[in-house]
Amino acid sequence: MTEAAPGAEALMPWFPVTLRMDSAASALVVGGGGIAANKVALLATTEAAITVLSPDLNAELVRLVARGRISHDPVPVSREVLGKHLPGKRLVFAATNDRAVNRLVAEMARGMNIPVCAVDDPDPSTFITPAIVRRPPVLVAISTAGAAPVLARRLREQIESLLPAQLGRMARFMQRLRPAVAALHPVAETRRRVWERFLDGIGSEQALAGDEAGARLTLEREARGETGSGEVWLVGAGPGDADLLTLKALRLMQNADSVLYDHLLPPEILERVRRDAERVFVGKQRSDHALPQPAINDELIRRARAGERVLRLKGGDPFIFGRGGEEIEALMAADIPFRIVPGISAANGCAASAGIPLTHRDCAQSCLFLTGHARADGTLDLPWDTIARRGQTVVIYMGLGGIAMLCERLMRHGLPPDWPAAVVEKGTQPDQRVVVGDLRSLPEQVMAEVFRSPSLIIVGEVVRHRVVSRSVSPDVTAGTGGGPPEVV
Repeated sequence: MTEAAPGAEALMPWFPVTLRMDSAASALVVGGGGIAANKVALLATTEAAITVLSPDLNAELVRLVARGRISHDPVPVSREVLGKHLPGKRLVFAATNDRAVNRLVAEMARGMNIPVCAVDDPDPSTFITPAIVRRPPVLVAISTAGAAPVLARRLREQIESLLPAQLGRMARFMQRLRPAVAALHPVAETRRRVWERFLDGIGSEQALAGDEAGARLTLEREARGETGSGEVWLVGAGPGDADLLTLKALRLMQNADSVLYDHLLPPEILERVRRDAERVFVGKQRSDHALPQPAINDELIRRARAGERVLRLKGGDPFIFGRGGEEIEALMAADIPFRIVPGISAANGCAASAGIPLTHRDCAQSCLFLTGHARADGTLDLPWDTIARRGQTVVIYMGLGGIAMLCERLMRHGLPPDWPAAVVEKGTQPDQRVVVGDLRSLPEQVMAEVFRSPSLIIVGEVVRHRVVSRSVSPDVTAGTGGGPPEVV
């Protein structure tokens, strides 16, 4: 076997460029079916004039003609017709289902030095179309040089999930402020460092959020070499499955300088946090507070004033029994900028993972969320007459320790002993467990199976409508309620 010369494997016949397609440009698409419509859709995102050459058009192209976005010549393709249409075109797509016609278009376009793409036929083409991620004016193109188009599309999907939807907003902000930064820093190297600090700090998040005044102030401070204040991000991490994190939560987790987290977060979620971010455990469990709430508030304020981007990471949603409201009040009083990112609540995530609908038109027209924390003396002061009603679902957070009292009170206030109920432990996580029973039997079964927090209690006839399938959980089997409890 002959070895390739050093570096020869890196040589490619394709060179990536971004072509100007402004209002002075014109493009030709030969073909009138779905393939041609796809190429027209790409071109239609530019300012260029588009002509479609084909005897027939599909419905989408007909709509574009009616809207005046494209022009149409319905004559059959021939050398004579192409000779009239090709001159002056900035690029051409040959997109018919006839390979010979496509190659004729490519041959004539190449003879006129016009960039041409014969779809799915790289040999006669002088350019190929990449998979494109659009955040105008930001464009990301992915190409496999025609070797694996499906791979290029899959890579595009992955990049789509990583780039903020408002990335273009930040690019336009930076474009507007470039002259001002250049005036303060005429040397390219120092100017680059200003922009890098802006992108690595809170300024980028302010620009993405549309806070142009805040972003401008941050940029001005960076340009003057001043250290600005930080920011606090209250982020809901969802019920436990790391794949249920929102895209915005993931982005902020990667940008944080420090993270304050509680005991409900599994290691798989903490692994998504920026590697060099300082991690501070502030978890609160029954009778075991690692850091009291006022001290957590003070720590958030202290770190933000020191210029940190502080991530307050909470299980579920920060505004559902997460004390997010208390923390926001403290931040507002201290004049600390903050942002709130909702998460999938434990009720939504755990119920779905267990296959239990929270509402059902046959038996539950409302859903009530409440916390089952008992007072220091062990009593539960809850509006039992409102809770112990038919026609609704009751979801009880933090109620595992008082489950016997909860079930007894619900029966005392009117619900029958065979009223369906379930407990979901570690919902959405690989080691999730579900016990299904009724108010009379559930406490004993939970104790026998040694259920622990985090667990969620669901009470109501919806438990009887539990749906179990592979899409819900591979470890869950059907339960009926109103009979012997079942643990899965």
